[in-house]
Amino acid sequence: MRRNRSREDFHAMVKRIFRFIEREISGLHEAAYLLGFFALLSQLLGFWRDRLLASSFGAGETLDIYYAAFRVPDLIFIWSASMVSLSVLIPFLTRRMAEGKESARRFLDTVFTVFFVILVILCGAAFVGAPRLSLLLFPGFEAAQHASVVLLMRIMLLQPLLLAISNLYASVTQLERRFFVYAVSPILYNVGIIAGILLFYPTFNIAGLAWGVVLGAFLHLLVQIPIIVRSGLLPRITFVPSLSEIKEVILVSLPRTFALSAQNISVLVLTALGSLLGAGSIAIFNFSWNLQAVPLTIIGASYSVAAFPTLSGLWNKGNKSEFHRTLLSAIRHIIFWSVPALVLFIVLRAQIVRTVLGTGAFDWNDTRLTAAAFALFTLSIVAQSLILLFTRAFYAAGKTLVPVSIALVGAITTVGGAFLFSYLFESVPFFRYFIESLLRVDDAVGASVLALPLAYSTGAALSALLFMGVFHREFGGLGKDALRTFWESFAASVLMGFAAYLLLNLLDDIFDLRTTWGIFAQGLFAGLGGIGVGALILYALGNREIREIWRTLHHKFWKTKVIGPDPAEGTF
Repeated sequence: MRRNRSREDFHAMVKRIFRFIEREISGLHEAAYLLGFFALLSQLLGFWRDRLLASSFGAGETLDIYYAAFRVPDLIFIWSASMVSLSVLIPFLTRRMAEGKESARRFLDTVFTVFFVILVILCGAAFVGAPRLSLLLFPGFEAAQHASVVLLMRIMLLQPLLLAISNLYASVTQLERRFFVYAVSPILYNVGIIAGILLFYPTFNIAGLAWGVVLGAFLHLLVQIPIIVRSGLLPRITFVPSLSEIKEVILVSLPRTFALSAQNISVLVLTALGSLLGAGSIAIFNFSWNLQAVPLTIIGASYSVAAFPTLSGLWNKGNKSEFHRTLLSAIRHIIFWSVPALVLFIVLRAQIVRTVLGTGAFDWNDTRLTAAAFALFTLSIVAQSLILLFTRAFYAAGKTLVPVSIALVGAITTVGGAFLFSYLFESVPFFRYFIESLLRVDDAVGASVLALPLAYSTGAALSALLFMGVFHREFGGLGKDALRTFWESFAASVLMGFAAYLLLNLLDDIFDLRTTWGIFAQGLFAGLGGIGVGALILYALGNREIREIWRTLHHKFWKTKVIGPDPAEGTF
């Protein structure tokens, strides 16, 4: 009797869990809190993932191979995810659902069939051509390294297939308002990668890391399947796809796909160049890239995603003056947040890197180079954040060729800059000495890798300037308010950074810097002290954004329509 009751209790508990996971979230503020919480959790898991990789392998050959093998599958995924992204599919699905569920299902069948077939062809071609791709893309690797890259790349080619299908399912998940499932899927992706590090690598060696990526992509997809099945919208292969619908989707998504592809191809070239700069260069580039993505996601992506529906609606109504005012407001707040973030992350770069990565096989040389690369990436946080906003603003205005053209110019500048700065590092002692001394890595081994983030930030800065120029021509200038925000934020940030730097030195003798918690506490309290100083300066200056933020916190700011960011634009 007790055994039966225990079994019934267990089944009842499982059912309650599934009901919670699959429940519809109708409250917009509830959805906002849910997405925000899981986005933070995903970032924390990402830190743990990178810490495990750093402590287990250090910045060396193994991680160079791992990150190099990622590049082609990731490029395929970015292409597919941008073509069938949430922002593209949800408007189509909303219209089809208004016509009836059968219309929506036929649309999904068409999209699923065509893009699945194309993805299989692309992944199959990459699988067959993996040896040639490895030789072409990573000329600095030796024969054994190429063999490992080919092995991992072929395994990881399952990732874009699984994630692309999951991305398609996510449009239905959001349409059904099952935000819990949508929010938890990136976390499961990181869980799979962590399982690969802890469980698969000891058994399968380096291939275990790739199988962890595949497991993460599978979990990302698996968690959404029950919702799709119950909704009656599970896509199926159809032998009579609607070519007119596919044409319509492609025409809408093509400019965005070109822009994202240009950026990711430039990153692929930087990775290829990293293979020539010595062991560990690709790993350092990727670790610092992941760290700089955090402030970019929190500031730039948040404001651009939030502003897009409003900007699009205003433009469609012909209210160009309000469009301009709303865009300027977003620009001011991005500048307000990103300039202090730039300064603070540069000052605290060593504490951030040591806290997140500095353990195990990740030695002091790796830490210093990653911190320096992180600082160079951080220099373009303002530019990158503005690029995200300007890109969506031009999409909202229907001027899709502008972001594509500027993305192409930025990619060319990044690639050209990488070759130029690499040459200067090797051939011009003064240039190398200046960069190394500025970032305090003059005696570090492998400092040539700093040419890569420097090139990326240069490309981003040029792209942001071009966007400002076109923005001035198309919509009018930035105005006095934006310039005032910049100078106030800049002045406060300089003093904030100086205060944080002084506190770092004062806290040296208080915390044990031989431990992770001691380093974390030093950086935390120095950062909080600096932020306090910066806030007081801004208040004394009568800063407009401070007042607006205070008013926002006193309103029900969470009652806002929630649209999840597209996976193609973010990091898991």
